[in-house]
Amino acid sequence: MLDEAWTLSPSVALRPEPFGALAYHFGNRKLTFLKRPELVVAVRALGEHPDVRSALVAAGIPATQHAAYAEALAGLARTDMIRPRGEGVAA
Repeated sequence: MLDEAWTLSPSVALRPEPFGALAYHFGNRKLTFLKRPELVVAVRALGEHPDVRSALVAAGIPATQHAAYAEALAGLARTDMIRPRGEGVAA
């Protein structure tokens, strides 16, 4: 996942909160708590960078923590909060 291009799902809205953010998926109605502000920054940066690793670097996340963040992002991918870039894009 670290070397792949991902983005926030177009059906997801992020609402900033003191602890991080709430992510709500309007399609499947899932609500997810992003409990780390750094994760919120990384998720927002996904679409602006060529791969997940670059987004994590841009978010200021140390390389030693990339695997843990990739795991968190994989969890978001399982509920379609994020998706591989280009997937599900309406024409």
